[in-house]
Amino acid sequence: MERMTLTSQDGRSFWFSRPAAREWHCDPVTTAAGEFHRGIPGYRRTALTEAPGLAAELGVGRVFIKDESSRFGLPAFKALGASWAIARLVAGRAGLAGPLTMPALREAAAADPMTLVTATDGNHGRAVAHFARLLGLGAHVFVPDVISDHAAAAIAGEGAEVTVIHGSYDDAVAAAAASAAAGPKAELVQDNAWPGYEQVPARIVEGYHTMLAEISDQLAGYGLGEPDLVAVPIGVGSLAQAVLAYYRSLPGPGGAPSVLSCEPETAACALASLQAGHPVTVPTAATVMAGLNCGTLSSLVWPYLRDGCDAAVAVPDEVAVRAVTDLAGAGVAAGASGAATLASVRAVLTGPGAAGRRDDLGLGPGAVLVLLSTEGPGGAGG
Repeated sequence: MERMTLTSQDGRSFWFSRPAAREWHCDPVTTAAGEFHRGIPGYRRTALTEAPGLAAELGVGRVFIKDESSRFGLPAFKALGASWAIARLVAGRAGLAGPLTMPALREAAAADPMTLVTATDGNHGRAVAHFARLLGLGAHVFVPDVISDHAAAAIAGEGAEVTVIHGSYDDAVAAAAASAAAGPKAELVQDNAWPGYEQVPARIVEGYHTMLAEISDQLAGYGLGEPDLVAVPIGVGSLAQAVLAYYRSLPGPGGAPSVLSCEPETAACALASLQAGHPVTVPTAATVMAGLNCGTLSSLVWPYLRDGCDAAVAVPDEVAVRAVTDLAGAGVAAGASGAATLASVRAVLTGPGAAGRRDDLGLGPGAVLVLLSTEGPGGAGG
């Protein structure tokens, strides 16, 4: 059964649920990206911070926040996907086999120099530029004109060429793809997929599994199994795909935990797609959740979202701003895109109709929640 409730003042629906999603299973995920990440100098697990005050407020057993405010020295989780996709791209061109190491990749990159091209709202582009620099490769990053000067400067600070596109994020993606296709030694490293361009985005999704494996290990350190709910912010949806693939491939009946997708009201393409029953492109508008300001889902994401996502919610900017402050009070430095998960679970688990939404998600008073805080205050979008 599907439900669509939690409506705005103009009557639009900002909540969708499908409890049967927990019964869906998919193939096991690869662990190769985690092995690669652990071999990169400076690797460390990011913190999983417990927030008992938030648990009390939300009426659940325990709340943990996965704090991605510093990953390989960058202020967001995006480095996990970009680094693995670039490693596989360089290795594939060089014919490298076996476990990948940074020295071997640098040697291969020196023998076959190229320019890595991408589009971004900030964090993904900076991650691509960062790892291009570490490997001695060039980087060309296309950004929409709504990007902040700070974000553009951070990307340029990694040694990348930055081109501003007068249009949306989707326009920047189109420009990056055209540039890569025209360049004799250029490779597109985009974190969303479309028909004919799926291998690199799939590698990026594989890279994100490292974060989820860390969470499993960290919860085990608390004497806990997998969580009852994972809240994930959605832009083009690659991280949501990683979350759904990871948890829906676990053995046993039910495929727990529940997965909640979290978006801004101004760019809720996942919610609109779930409500329509097919991928939908939505117009976008400015939002403080800049990393989630995407109007079109990655083509790889939809089957996972359609079959495996328990619920979706969209929230306004003001609740994300409040969530940034409250996460800081819990010891987690977050940007608005990362704080979208706290804003969203508040919208779902409190207020009129909350009891029904809790039932849809299978959450009792002892439930364990994990909120993915995907960027720090220095983050700059997707």
